[in-house]
Amino acid sequence: MARPRKFNEEDALDAARRQFNETGYHGTSVDDLSRATGLSKGSLYGAFGDKEALFQRVFDEYCNASDQGAAVRVEGPEDEALERLRAWLRVPDGRPDRLGCLLAKGTAELAWENENIASRSRAAYETLLDSCRQLIQQAQRAGQVDPDADADALGGLVLTTHRGLEALLKAGVDPQTLNGIAKAAIDSIALKPTPTNADGA
Repeated sequence: MARPRKFNEEDALDAARRQFNETGYHGTSVDDLSRATGLSKGSLYGAFGDKEALFQRVFDEYCNASDQGAAVRVEGPEDEALERLRAWLRVPDGRPDRLGCLLAKGTAELAWENENIASRSRAAYETLLDSCRQLIQQAQRAGQVDPDADADALGGLVLTTHRGLEALLKAGVDPQTLNGIAKAAIDSIALKPTPTNADGA
């Protein structure tokens, strides 16, 4: 009969994810993971397999969370779609987490050599792109974006802006500057209100 595990699996996965995010896949040793999770090497292998299997597990879970977040963003009133995009681009107030996105890091480091990572990251980015496109289409139906504009291209512009802002955040650019860029990106695709004539002419 197998012995019950004496650790919280989700806590261990969270610690492993943070370690991979801090030092990258190739820069993380099994000893690093053992220290981060508090588990012996034997326990790590027994619970999650080798380092590659553990990374794939945390990467998949990170991508799944990204997919779920994308699904949530497309829900809600269509006349609030642009505001949901603004909120997604915005850097939170306070001290931001400069660790960055494991999806971006894992893709940059491993997609060229690991087909599983390449396939999962491609699917995650396609989901993000689709959610951006849907939000643009919602804003078009709400009269906030030019209905003749290419929703695919504008969605891609928003996603590219998000990825670029993250890179700038990791480089230490201050949140106020980043949020100004985010605002300009959304304002650039929003229809400008038609000015009213105060004289009624």
